[in-house]
Amino acid sequence: MTDHKIGTWEEWFAARADLLELEKELSRREDELARQRRNLPWVPVTKEYRLDTADGNRTLAELFEGRSQLMVYHFMFGPDYEAGCPSCSSTADSFDGVLAHLKARDLTLICVSRAPIDKLLEFRERMGWNFNWASSYKSDFNFDFGVSAGERITRDAAVPLLEASELGLLKLIDEQPTIRETLPDVTRQNASATGTNLDVYFSEGHGVSTFTLERDALYHCYSSYARGTEFLMGYYAILDRAPKGRDEGNQPMGWLRLHDEYDVKG
Repeated sequence: MTDHKIGTWEEWFAARADLLELEKELSRREDELARQRRNLPWVPVTKEYRLDTADGNRTLAELFEGRSQLMVYHFMFGPDYEAGCPSCSSTADSFDGVLAHLKARDLTLICVSRAPIDKLLEFRERMGWNFNWASSYKSDFNFDFGVSAGERITRDAAVPLLEASELGLLKLIDEQPTIRETLPDVTRQNASATGTNLDVYFSEGHGVSTFTLERDALYHCYSSYARGTEFLMGYYAILDRAPKGRDEGNQPMGWLRLHDEYDVKG
C-alpha cells in the first residue's frame, strides 16, 4: 500500500485545477523572462576567435553557417579529460534531434570545448552524435566567456561571467581543501568518469552563450551557467511530471551516466 495521498476523482480535479492556475502563471512569467532576455544589450565581439572543427579552423562568425544566430553549449571537456563530462553528455544527447528545427528558425547550435579537436571527435563518434563540435584549445574563447579556469582553478582571469556561487565554490575548494569532503558525490563521480581529479575537472565549467550577426557585426547576446542550462536537459522536464519526480534524494544528478554505461533493459 502506498504512503502517498489517495483521493477521489473529484478531489483530484479540484487539486488539478488549483495547480493549473499556478502552471499558467509560470508560463506567463517564463514568457516575460524570455522577452527580457531578448532585450538584453548586445555587446560587440571585437576579438577574432578561431576554433578547430572537423572541417578545419574556423572563425566564430563562420560557425554561424550562414545564419544570423548562434547558440554555443560550453561542454565540459578539458585538454586533460579522457572523456566528456557525464552531465554535459546527457545534455548533448538531445541536440541532434532539434538541429533541423533550430536551423528552420535561423539558429545554429554547436558545442565548444577546450580539448583538442581530435579528442572531441573521437568521443562524438563513441556517443553517436552528429552535431558540430568546435575546439577552443588554441583560443581564448573559453576563458573570455567564463567557462575555463586554466590549469589552476584560482586563475584570476578565468571567470568574468561565471555565476558568483560557482566562482565561490571554486575558490573555496582551492583555499580550503577540507571542503572537498563535503562536495556532492556527483562531483567526484564526474571527475572520475572524465579520467581526472577534482582540480582538473573543476578547471572547466559548463554554460550556454548566444551570439548574433547583424550588418556584418558580431555581438554577444546572452550567457547562462549552472542550472541556467537546465532547459537543455529535456529528461528533467519529463521526470518533473512523472509520479516520482526526479527522485534524486540529496544527490542531484548523481544517477547520470554516459548513455552507453547504463545497465538498463529495454
